[in-house]
Amino acid sequence: MKKRCPWVDPEDPLSCEYHDREWGAPLHDDRKLFEFLVLEGAQAGLNWMMILRKRENYRQVFDDFDPTKMARYDTKKIERLLSNSGIVRNRLKIECAIANAKTYIEVCKECGSFDAYIWRFVGGKPIQNRWKHPRDIPTITPEARVMSADLSRRGFKFVGPTICYAYMQATGMVNDHVLDCYRHKEVTALRA
Repeated sequence: MKKRCPWVDPEDPLSCEYHDREWGAPLHDDRKLFEFLVLEGAQAGLNWMMILRKRENYRQVFDDFDPTKMARYDTKKIERLLSNSGIVRNRLKIECAIANAKTYIEVCKECGSFDAYIWRFVGGKPIQNRWKHPRDIPTITPEARVMSADLSRRGFKFVGPTICYAYMQATGMVNDHVLDCYRHKEVTALRA
C-alpha cells in the first residue's frame, strides 16, 4: 500500500484520488485556478472533504466555473442556488463567488491570465517544502499573507491568509506532501 500524507483517509476513494492526482500538483489552467478559488472560499469554516464531495454539484450549478457566466448571475439565480442542497447554501459565500468572478475577469484583463497573476506570489515556480511531520506544516506563510492582501485589495472575498495557503497547497504553488509520502518525490519532479 502506498504511503500517503496522514490527512488522507485510505478508506475513502475520493480522498485518495484527490491526494494522488491533484493536491500539490502545479496547476496552470485559468478555469481550474478559479474553481479552486471558489471552492476554497466555500470551504471557509467547513470541512474540505465535504466541499470536495459537492464539487460536481458546484460545477453544474456554477456553469463549470465559467467566470463570464457567473459574473452575470442575478437575484433569481442566487435564489435557485440557495435552494440547491448540492452546494453550501450560504448567501454570503454564493454572492462572494459571483463577485469574485467579476474581479477575476478584471485581473485577467490586467495581467493577461489569472495564472500569470497568481503564480507571481511564489516567483513562478512551486515552493518545495520538506516537512517530516504534518505538525510542521504551517497554515499561513508570508507568501499567503501577501497573496491575501493583494487579492483583498483587488476586491476578492473569502481570501484570508489561511484560505490562500490552502489554495497554494491545492494548486501546487507549494509542495506540502510530507517527505515519506510517495507523492512528495513525484510532485517535486513536476515542472511548473
